[in-house]
This record gives sequence, C-alpha cells and structure tokens, in this order.
Amino acid sequence: MKGICVRSEINPLKKVLLHRPGRELLNLTPDTLGELLFDDIPFLKVAQEEHDAFAKILRENGTEVVYLEDLMTDVLNLNPKLVEPFLRQWLFEGNIKTRRWQDKCMEYLTTNFKGKALVEKTMEGITLKEMGAEAYVYSLQDLVAPADDLVVNPMPNLYFTRDPFASVGTGVFLHKMYSVTRCRETIYADYIFKYHPDFEGQVTRYYDRDLHANIEGGDVLNLTEDTLAIGISQRTSPDAIEAAARNLFTDPEAKIRTVLAFDIPKSRAFMHLDTVFTQIDVDKYTVHPAILGPLTVYEITPGQDDPADLHIKRVDSDLKHILEQYTHVDDVQLIFCGGDDLIAAAREQWNDGSNTLCIAPGKIVVYQRNDVSNAILRDAGLTVLEMPSAELSRGRGGPRCMSMPLIRAE
Repeated sequence: MKGICVRSEINPLKKVLLHRPGRELLNLTPDTLGELLFDDIPFLKVAQEEHDAFAKILRENGTEVVYLEDLMTDVLNLNPKLVEPFLRQWLFEGNIKTRRWQDKCMEYLTTNFKGKALVEKTMEGITLKEMGAEAYVYSLQDLVAPADDLVVNPMPNLYFTRDPFASVGTGVFLHKMYSVTRCRETIYADYIFKYHPDFEGQVTRYYDRDLHANIEGGDVLNLTEDTLAIGISQRTSPDAIEAAARNLFTDPEAKIRTVLAFDIPKSRAFMHLDTVFTQIDVDKYTVHPAILGPLTVYEITPGQDDPADLHIKRVDSDLKHILEQYTHVDDVQLIFCGGDDLIAAAREQWNDGSNTLCIAPGKIVVYQRNDVSNAILRDAGLTVLEMPSAELSRGRGGPRCMSMPLIRAE
C-alpha cells in the first residue's frame, strides 16, 4: 500500500508508522531530562519489549507496520547522493554550525556507520568522547567539557511518531514542532515524503516544517471526512491552525471544509488534544473529566468568495454537543478516564488513559496499567487490547502518540 489516506480516527487501520525505541534513550541523563522533554529515564530493554508487543498487536489485527528508521534507510540506500546533504542538514539543525566541527562529525559518521546503523546513530546523538582525543583541541569549550558531553543531542521522543507530522486525507501536515529538541525529528519525514518510492510525488503538504508557527500531531484529529479538530495547546498555536486551514480550503482535492480549533489548558498534563479525548467508535470517545465543562471552540470554514479568506466563529458549548453536531451523531457517549474517581482519573490521565489508538470501530489499543479506565471501556462494549507500558509510559505518551496512521480503510 502506497501513499497516505486517513479520513477518520476509527476506520480500520491498514498501515501505520512506528519507531522502535533505540539507543537514543541511553543518552538521557537526570540533568538533561527537562531539556529533552522526559520526566524519567525508561529502561531501554523493557521499553523495546513493550514496543514489540504493541507492533505484534497491530499486525495480528491486520495492520501493516512500517518503521521510521527502515523507511529512512531505504531513502539513503536508494539515493546514496543524499547521505551528505542529509547529514549536513542534521548537523546544522543539531547546532553544529562551524564547518570544522561539521567536517569532523561527517568523517566520524560516514567512516563508522552505514545504512540503518547510520540512520539510528543520527537518532542516538554523539558524545564528545566518541570523537577521539583530538576533538578536545578544537576549542576552549571542548577542553573544559566532560567526556560524556553531548556534541549532538539524542532524539528520545522519536518513538512518539504521532507528533512530527499528521496524516490528513491524502496529504500531511509536516510540523514545525514546539521544542527545539524535537524540531529535527521532522527531517526524516521530509526526506521520506520526497524520496521514498512509497510516497514520492503522492503526498500533498498542507503545512511544512519551515513555516513560522508551531503545530504537533497529537493536536490533530480527523473527526470526519470533512471535519478536522485541532487543539490550541501548549504546543500548537492559532497561527499554525489558520495556515493549515487556509491550505486545505484552497486545495480543490482536499475534502476538509471545517476545522474546529479546541482551546485546551496549556499544561504538561494536557500536552495535546489527544491527551484529553480520543475517538474510539462512531459514537464513543474516551475523555478526561477535566475537559467536560464549557468549552471554547472556534469553527473555521472557507470564505464564500475566496476560500483563503477564513470565516471564524466562536462556539461556546460542551464537548458532547459539539461532537454530536459536527460528526452528525444523535447521541455521543463520553467515557471518562478513571470513571467518577477523581484520583484515578488524574493518575490514569497522567499515564495516558485517554490516549487510545482505535484500530477499527469499537476496537482500541490501550496501556495495560490503566486498569480502572480499561474496565470501564470493556463495560461499555469496547474490544480492549492491552499492551504492557511500565517503561514506555515514562515518556508521557500512549498508544495513539506512538503511532502515525498512514492508511485507514475509506
């Protein structure tokens, strides 16, 4: 299956992009957790076992699983001339701006790593001690730096493949991410969409990584074929939403004609829209109770004469009625994360109890650890597929965060 086609959050999932956690997690330290957006350091061996269990669940339910590192390896193997510009770009965006250090890093990478190992090394990062004793003579900064100082930071958030881009219809938003730490993650998708034979020439970009405003994939939900929900959050700005809506509305091939901008709390616990609600069936959603009060949502539609002249209308209502109105479902059921137990709700929302991945209507992948929410979901008639999550959950993202649908059945 080639290209991208995603017009729903719940239609059967046919193809999905994952990234198996790698040695980038080994370059996390207590001192760098804040900068690298982690609250704790996952145990890599167990995190990989948990991630493999996730992929196994998907395959057993009819989903083709492809990996970011494999697709990028394909690109470089098929196009050897891209290796140098890719590495130069990766180094520059990794804050290696001097030609002397760029050349030294290029020599180190191309001498010691080939193919998939090279791609994985760019994800892992580079420490000063790897570069050899002569690296210490490049500057006073290098002489005083500890041996384990990072020359190029790792990208430990890569296993959350939902965020660097979002599949919308037959196109994508390729994101400018909120944190400097995560901005480099989108380089891989940029090359894959340009040069991989499964995507080259087939994917329209409705947002691109060089635009000025921030947007991340956890805030983008395909509610219906013609209605897109986007969170105004800690990591997605109103400017980005307007730009994306304008690009969708001016493309005659795009089916999206309404963008709903949900204004959600700006906090770590409510990082993205999908941490507070996700769709799990035609008429069912998992919801964090804290978002149930009056909501401010902005309806964005094309201008009557010029689709680029956006019409924006404020909608003050509650989540249930908004979802019923825009998905054309008479009675939407909101299933609370943690039920009516506020302590369980707070605990399980922190561990992504609302961040479910729907792989077919009424069939969802969830974290095993959220046992209160999972029991409630089963009681509501859902097919609940539990995956282990003791280590993966330390990155603050659930099954939806760890997966980017590429193709869902129409």
